[in-house]
Amino acid sequence: MSSKKRRVRDKWRGKAWYTIKSPSYFGGVELGTVPSDEPSKLLGRVIDATLYDITNDFAHQYLKMYFQVTDVNGKIAQTIFKGHEYSRDYLRSLVRRRTTRVDNLLNVTTKDGYQLRVAVSAFTLARIKTSQEQAMRTITKRIIEEKAGTLAFDQFAQEVVLGKIASDIYNDAKKISPLRHVGIRKSKLLLAPTVTA
Repeated sequence: MSSKKRRVRDKWRGKAWYTIKSPSYFGGVELGTVPSDEPSKLLGRVIDATLYDITNDFAHQYLKMYFQVTDVNGKIAQTIFKGHEYSRDYLRSLVRRRTTRVDNLLNVTTKDGYQLRVAVSAFTLARIKTSQEQAMRTITKRIIEEKAGTLAFDQFAQEVVLGKIASDIYNDAKKISPLRHVGIRKSKLLLAPTVTA
C-alpha cells in the first residue's frame, strides 16, 4: 500500500489583492481590497459600501450603496454605481403612528440610455386622504421622469443618492400636506447601454 502524500495547494498563495475604487462621479474613493487569482474573475462582482465611506460624513451612515466591477487595470478595479438602499433600522425609525407613508416605484431611463428602478417614500406628519396620496405620487413621477430625461446616468445617480431629487419632491409635495421626510429609499440599475466600439 503506497501512502502518497498529496500536496495541498494553498489557494491564497496564488491570489493577488485588488483595490476597488468608486466611480469618478462618486469621487474615485477606495472602497476596500479584494483577493482574486485572476483579474477577469472580479468583473461583475458587486461591492457594497455606505455613503459615509464616500463622504466621510457620519450622518450618511444609514445609506448602503452597491458598486459593480466593470474593469480591472493593473491592481485597480473600476466600478459603476449599481444601486442603493436605506438601512432597515433607518427605514423603521421613519415610520410613526397616525401618519401616512406614500410609496412610489418607478422605472426610468436616463438621457444616456441607462434604465433604473427607483423607490420613493414620503412620510407625512398626519394621516392624509387617498386623493392627497395620489397627488403626491403624480408629483414624484413627474419630477423623477423630468430629471432622468435631462440628466446623464452619473449626474442622476449623484442626485438620487445625495438627496437633491428628494428635496425637489419634498418642496413640491409639502404644498399638499406637511411632510416629515421624503427620500429615495432604494434604487437599482436595471440596464446599462452596451457601448459599441
